[in-house]
Amino acid sequence: METHFESNPLIDRLPKHLKQFIKPQVYEDYTPINQAVWRYVMRKNVDYLSKVAHESYLDGLKKTGLEVDNIPNMYGMNRILKEIGWAAVAVDGFIPPNAFMEFQAYNVLVIASDIRQLEHIEYTPAPDIIHEGAGHAPIIANPEYAEYLRRFGEIGCKAISSSRDYEMYEAIRLLSILKEAEGTPEEEIQKAEDQVAFLQNNMGELSEMSRIRNLHWWTVEYGLIGTPENPKIYGAGLLSSIGESAWCMTDQVKKIPYDISAADQSFDITKPQPQLYVTPDFAHLSLVLEEFANTMALRTGGPKGVQKLIDSKALGTIELSTGLQISGLFTNVIEHNGKSIYIQTTGETALSYRNKELVGHGTNTHKDGFGSPIGMLKGINLAIEDMSPRDLRAYDIYEAEKVTLEFEGNITVSGEIITGSRNLQGEIILISFKNCTVTHNDTVLFKPEWGVYDMAVGKKVISAFSGPADVNSFDMIDHVPSSHTIKAKKSPERHELEQLYLNVRQLREGKTALMSVEKTFEILKLNHPNDWLLPLELIELLHKNNNQEMLEQVIIHLEKVKANRPNVSHLINDGLELIFESETV
Repeated sequence: METHFESNPLIDRLPKHLKQFIKPQVYEDYTPINQAVWRYVMRKNVDYLSKVAHESYLDGLKKTGLEVDNIPNMYGMNRILKEIGWAAVAVDGFIPPNAFMEFQAYNVLVIASDIRQLEHIEYTPAPDIIHEGAGHAPIIANPEYAEYLRRFGEIGCKAISSSRDYEMYEAIRLLSILKEAEGTPEEEIQKAEDQVAFLQNNMGELSEMSRIRNLHWWTVEYGLIGTPENPKIYGAGLLSSIGESAWCMTDQVKKIPYDISAADQSFDITKPQPQLYVTPDFAHLSLVLEEFANTMALRTGGPKGVQKLIDSKALGTIELSTGLQISGLFTNVIEHNGKSIYIQTTGETALSYRNKELVGHGTNTHKDGFGSPIGMLKGINLAIEDMSPRDLRAYDIYEAEKVTLEFEGNITVSGEIITGSRNLQGEIILISFKNCTVTHNDTVLFKPEWGVYDMAVGKKVISAFSGPADVNSFDMIDHVPSSHTIKAKKSPERHELEQLYLNVRQLREGKTALMSVEKTFEILKLNHPNDWLLPLELIELLHKNNNQEMLEQVIIHLEKVKANRPNVSHLINDGLELIFESETV
């Protein structure tokens, strides 16, 4: 495989807070066993999935630069993905859901560059290059599906999480790492499983992020397309699992027509799925996504949206009817007659318009928080934002004037106006005061000695969403996961087995090898009698070279492996079928 770097402009334009998750793909770290695992899964999948996967799958393998015989090189993939408007980056296992979806919004495919162990060849709860590369990449070659994925990311990264969601992410990430790592003590896995189970049973009301993750799981990861009676596979979790891709087609898995109810169907990442959803076509996926987006605070705003941000205890943004955006950690909202009449952030806050920070209103200016009334003035039917210059003068909303503004719900702002800022439509979006006092009934919300008071202008909250309006307003390089994937252990025995795999690979590719087939088989039998994949590679090689005598010896050896390891018998049989499928037995 080539290892030179091919840049992709889509990666260059990623914001810094996403680039923190990207890790280099050190291609030389993939061992000969890793390559053999990739090759077995891909040969099996291409053979089987050509019959049951959506028609885009095989075509997409070619368009995205995926080879059956070699683990994909990210640089080579980027060179080819660029032609269909996408890019790919390597990451370390699971990354936070908001970040994962934001990558998608930028048309960037996130690929966990590690690869599953031979012992977990059928399925791993940890994301790996088989799942991401062989699962996700081929289907994005379909333009309709690619747009769904991009749009999903765009909407999904704005979903508001609960304070428990990040705990769940960390717990699932740790569990997937421990399950994939070799030799993890059973008590450690049990402890991690117990924590995941506890969180699943104590999540409370599902957050927007939990619900949209459910939609992602039942479409992007485990989706079927067609009819419940005759479905095809397009979900990456199914396309990359040689076990589940067959299991899902049996009557033991319930097939349900896909609709928005899937948002409330939770999943267990560590087990095969008992039911799957079937979309009639890719366009239907987008219809359901838009239906869900209409329920999000992103589009509904209001006091419920502000409360979701408060409950999330995370950086979020509200947008007012003037287009002014307030980004920060929301800690309080005062309501009156079902409307938000005052909002409050704590700590660093930034003000933006159309996702661009307003000059002079970044986190340095508003480092201690921001509070502002929202709504209509008491007894006046005309909102401040709708007032003409003449109206503003009539109500003394004018530079250098001392004014007392009484809002509905008994919020009072009293001070001397310094200046105002307007949006592109000429509406006032911000008014700055000096010597200002802000009260709600008898409670003082702002005192003159605190400095300049900036009052947001807007009659209502029209949107609330996760994250900042302008990604450059905050230092967001702080979400690196606390756990890291665990590499396979090295030992003299393992090293010798790797060398045997390498030797067979070199023989198959016609390169100079250190040992003959006979010598390789002799060491394998003697020192690694329970390995099942290398004997299959030997059989493939011997069958191709028409070495019948040696072939029969290896087949007899494999029968002994099957007897000793009945749990891998079906994998051995599947491998033999791939080798001899063109012959009549």
